[in-house]
Amino acid sequence: KHPTLMNTYLQLGSGIVIFALIAYSIGVITEQRKKVLSPKVLAFITIGVLLDITATIFMILGTSKSGITLHGVIGYSSLFVMLVDAILLWRHRVVAGMGSAIREDLHKYTRYAYSWWVLAFITGLLLVVFG
Repeated sequence: KHPTLMNTYLQLGSGIVIFALIAYSIGVITEQRKKVLSPKVLAFITIGVLLDITATIFMILGTSKSGITLHGVIGYSSLFVMLVDAILLWRHRVVAGMGSAIREDLHKYTRYAYSWWVLAFITGLLLVVFG
């Protein structure tokens, strides 16, 4: 791969992942405070997942390293747990309806999934700063 193109992909991925962080944060913080499934919660967590997938694709395209790195494993697993969270929230919408209270187990899962994702974000940031 051409080095300039790799840098462009990494820059795009790095920029997009910041928007994923913002979307996830709005969705998760709103859910954690209200414990209710609202259109805002569902939209922002879904947008976060879509942005995260897009950022991950750009970062994969932009790196010459193998995906089997500490950050890669943390990053892929954190994307997976956030995708599962979005799917569970959409299922909750189908089963219980929009505006319904979030079950305690799903409420906790969302918190832990988001915490894991933020850890992945921070490890990626540290790689950029100190890498």
